[in-house]
Amino acid sequence: MDFRIISLPSFTAVTSGPDPQFDFSPEGVLGRFNEFFSGIKPSPRDSFMPRDFLFFNKEAGGLEWWYAIEEGMPDGGFSKISFEGGVYLTYFYWDHDEDANQKLYQQALDYIAASDAFQLDERPGHYSMGHIITPPEFIEALGNGMMEAFVPVKLKTAH
Repeated sequence: MDFRIISLPSFTAVTSGPDPQFDFSPEGVLGRFNEFFSGIKPSPRDSFMPRDFLFFNKEAGGLEWWYAIEEGMPDGGFSKISFEGGVYLTYFYWDHDEDANQKLYQQALDYIAASDAFQLDERPGHYSMGHIITPPEFIEALGNGMMEAFVPVKLKTAH
């Protein structure tokens, strides 16, 4: 597998908060958050970068969703967080194919461990996360979308 190394800028986001039930139903925490941010239409200049990120918050024990907002965007009554940004190794797979995701995640961890240049950088507020990269109309036509996974890395420091 070929991996990309990318940089994400710092941003302010609204958060679903951690959901230990992983509830994407319309009444669930994640379902309500999805409904909220899916209604936001960023300006064309802001629509090319990923704005939503889904991850497992280890400290809180729940699935959490963030949506990067710009000044003047609605917050829907959700709490805001500040994300410091960072560097990520990325790969992609078909959404809901957890076997492929686990295999690729392990390959990414092995690649990172073998690197002379960088190391894993998972820590509170800086987790591995995912983002659907397929436009909604194509998801509807295809019946599924591609997920891009982001694994945090940092340069190794000399001792």
